[in-house]
Amino acid sequence: MYNLFVEDIQRMKYMNVDAYRLSISWSRVIPYGKRSTGVNREGIDFYHNVIDLLLQNGIEPYVTIWHWDTPQALEAEYGGFLSRDIVKDFEDYCDLLFEEYGGKITKWITLNEPVTYVMRGYDEGLMAPGRCSTWVNHACLAGNSGTEPYIVTHNLLLAHAAGYRLYQQKYKASQGGEVGITIVTFWFVPYTDTTADIDAAQRSLDFMYGWYMDPITYGHYPRNMIDLVGSRLPTFTSEESRSLKGSYDFLGLNYYTAYYSMNNPNFDPEHLEYLKDSHAITTGNLFSYTHASGLAAL
Repeated sequence: MYNLFVEDIQRMKYMNVDAYRLSISWSRVIPYGKRSTGVNREGIDFYHNVIDLLLQNGIEPYVTIWHWDTPQALEAEYGGFLSRDIVKDFEDYCDLLFEEYGGKITKWITLNEPVTYVMRGYDEGLMAPGRCSTWVNHACLAGNSGTEPYIVTHNLLLAHAAGYRLYQQKYKASQGGEVGITIVTFWFVPYTDTTADIDAAQRSLDFMYGWYMDPITYGHYPRNMIDLVGSRLPTFTSEESRSLKGSYDFLGLNYYTAYYSMNNPNFDPEHLEYLKDSHAITTGNLFSYTHASGLAAL
């Protein structure tokens, strides 16, 4: 896209594409993560050029603000989304984007698939920043699969709310755009028709979909998560809860397929991990099979 965006947009127009979702790289426009350290004008202008060309060709841009690429400078300074400090830096980043592009963009997406980033990056250690408990993945040099996924998600949600409220208070009246979030989930089918597996399927959904959907809709985490994760699950202040509740004008939902879910009676309290905290075993195939009724059920 960076080198061939003109040709790409020409092809989109030829295909009669009328909308295109793009992601802005935080460190491309703010190299060291903090707006106070300076911005990269060349990077900012690049996105102006992309957005302008899309609009000239009748294609509406949907802009994703954060797509897993947290600036390395902030990872080094305070651990990225492991720290509450990132909320203000994310808000400042949003402020820059709204200020620069808000006159052209009517659809903003604060975060893309945060659960994927958290699961792969802080439970399994398979994606950046590659943190997890060593018993989960021996390649991880640091991390805790039983606590860090919850801390990171908590700060991601607070960052989302900060960006959303900033737009509502500072830009909505003059720019008239909308701010949403894109989350991802599977549908979960009980492996058997037993009550244990039916309940396990609901827990699986709560730990993937409800983990983000409940806070931005109701201002709190799902009851199943509160009960099962206990003190490892951070809590929202009253002010944070109010800020989160209703913090989306539209919802982006990435849905791929459905998984089976069955109750796991053999929970190991000595090896705590987000992926096991639902007390459920899930199985499926991510991309090979479609299950459209699962999307309808959501």
